[in-house]
Amino acid sequence: MNIRSYLSFIKFSHTLFAMPFAIVGFFMATGVFDYNFNPYVLLYVLLCMIFARNAAMAFNRWADHEWDAGNERTARREIPAGIIKPKNALIFIVVNSLGFIVTTFFINSLCFYLSPIALMVILGYSYTKRFTYLSHFVLGVGLGLAPIGAFLALSGEFKVLPVFLSVAVWAWVSGFDILYSIQDISFDKDHKLFSVPAKFGIVRSLWISRSMHILSALFIIGIAIYANTGVYYLMGAFVFISLLFYQHTVVRNGKLDRINFAFFNLNGIASVIFALFAVIEFLN
Repeated sequence: MNIRSYLSFIKFSHTLFAMPFAIVGFFMATGVFDYNFNPYVLLYVLLCMIFARNAAMAFNRWADHEWDAGNERTARREIPAGIIKPKNALIFIVVNSLGFIVTTFFINSLCFYLSPIALMVILGYSYTKRFTYLSHFVLGVGLGLAPIGAFLALSGEFKVLPVFLSVAVWAWVSGFDILYSIQDISFDKDHKLFSVPAKFGIVRSLWISRSMHILSALFIIGIAIYANTGVYYLMGAFVFISLLFYQHTVVRNGKLDRINFAFFNLNGIASVIFALFAVIEFLN
């Protein structure tokens, strides 16, 4: 097995999108609600994030490999390019899915019982583009589960505040996925695949994406108000929201050549910086 090929296959570097928010959810439990810090639970949370994202991305690549082969932008992906065989991709998916469920068993019973539901969401997303333009929002739900899942791992009970964070992640991810899918608007229309850009066009899609990011910003600010956070959280929120809206200046007027920069670079930087300041806040 070529490890480098599999890391490319699952875009392992993009784990930065959701992982920082899972860490924020974990430290929110210790810093705001005074649950005892447990390094083993933190390790299990990180493993769950890796297993879940590996399974989700690999399943997406496997489910879409026939579409990817016909799309010039995606034809070089590992399955259509023949680098990874579909059956090997399925084995990889099963191993990571089992790894996710087994790891939740060592966290607590609530996380273990909820783990199949989480898997159904993050794997099922891959088929939504076949029948609904709301697929972007399903993806948002999948990544939005990360912070509340990490919170539950330590607390074992639901609270309102981590839901704020999950909604912020849902709106953030849904918004930037709409931006990213603008690249495939012609392909989606030609192959009767569903997406917001294919249904509403580029201009309206940009406005929908902006609206989702405004909603994300409001919930990030809502956390500060609800939890009466200090200066470190506010600094992280400021940077995150600023980069959130800066990406819209990068792709305004449908500048498709800069979408990858906005999608991969700015969002990854925004999530890491926000998490860094939020964790510092919750550790104080």
